[in-house]
Amino acid sequence: MLSLMRVLALESSCDESAVAILDEEAGLLAHELFSQVDLHRAYGGVVPELASRDHVRRLLPLIRTVLDKASIAPAEIQGVAYTAGPGLIGALLTGAALARSLAFAWGVPSIGVHHLEGHLLAPLLEPDPPPFPHVALLVSGGHTLLIEVSGIGRYRTLGASRDDAAGEAFDKTAKLLGLPYPGGPQLAELAAHGRAGAFTFPRPMLDRPGLEFSFSGLKTAVLHALAGRTLSAALRADVARGVEDAIVDTLIAKALRALEDTDLAVLVVSGGVSANRTLRTRLAAAVGARGARVYYPRIEFSTDNAAMIAVAGLARLKAGEHDTLAIAARAQWPLESLAPVST
Repeated sequence: MLSLMRVLALESSCDESAVAILDEEAGLLAHELFSQVDLHRAYGGVVPELASRDHVRRLLPLIRTVLDKASIAPAEIQGVAYTAGPGLIGALLTGAALARSLAFAWGVPSIGVHHLEGHLLAPLLEPDPPPFPHVALLVSGGHTLLIEVSGIGRYRTLGASRDDAAGEAFDKTAKLLGLPYPGGPQLAELAAHGRAGAFTFPRPMLDRPGLEFSFSGLKTAVLHALAGRTLSAALRADVARGVEDAIVDTLIAKALRALEDTDLAVLVVSGGVSANRTLRTRLAAAVGARGARVYYPRIEFSTDNAAMIAVAGLARLKAGEHDTLAIAARAQWPLESLAPVST
C-alpha cells in the first residue's frame, strides 16, 4: 500500500479535454476543462479525428495551468490517472500516451481508469458523499444504466438501455426541432417554456417488469408528431416539454423500481443527464417520498471531467494497482470486469 498520494488526472474520452489534481488529504486542488463544442457544432456531432487532434493541442497547456493553480511542481505528484476507456479510441490514446509518458518521466505509477467508474464515483467529491451500498442511475449521451454499487469496483448491472441512451434521445429529438449541437441541454431549457400535457409521448417499457430502458421509439414519436406542422416557437417548446417529461418519468419509475428490487435506500445519479434540473427536482421528491435519499455530483462534475477520473485513479493506485509500460486504451470495456478495491 502507498502512503498519502497526490494524483494528476487526465480525461480525453470524447470531446472534452480535462485535467485535475486530487490530494488524498487536502482534496481537489485544481481542475480545468476545455470543451470542443464549438469545434464540432458545424458538423452536428463529434468528429473523432478532430477530437483527437484537439486533445493534442489542449492537454499540455491544461496540465501547466492546473499545476500553476495548485502551486504544485511535477516532483510533488505521486501518481497519474487517465481515462483508458470506453470512448473514442483515438481520443483515448491521446490522453493515455501523454499520461503514461508523464508517469515514466516523473518516475511515478500510472493507472488507466474506466470512464463510467469515474462517473459512479464523482459524488465522492462532495462534502456529504453517498454511503455504500447504493443504487446508481448512470445516465448520459452514451449510457443509461442502473447499477448496484456495493463498493469501489463492486458493480452489478441491474438494467441498461437496449438501444438509444437517454442523452442520445434528448440530442436526437433536439435535432428534429432544429436546435444546434449539442441539442440536449438546449431542449431542456426550451422545455421550461412548454405546456404540460400538450404532447404525450410514450414511456417505453414501463408496462412490463424489469429495469431495462428503450428510448429509440421516442425520436420516431416526435417525428410523427411534427409531420406537416410548422415549427413555431410555441410548438417547439411544447414538444420539448413532452420529450423531457417522457424521459424523466421513465428514469424516475425505473430508479424507484431498482430501489425496491434491491431493498436499498440510497440512490446516486450521475452522468451528463444528471445535470438536468427537472430530473433532479422530481427525482429528489419521488425518492424522498419513499423515505430514501438521492445524491448527485455538483453540476460541473456531472458531465465529463478529470476530477472524477482522479477519484477513481487515486482509489486504485492506493490499492496498489498500476499500469505496465504499455500504452493501452479500450473503445469498449465492461464495467463488471473491474477488480474490487479494498477500502
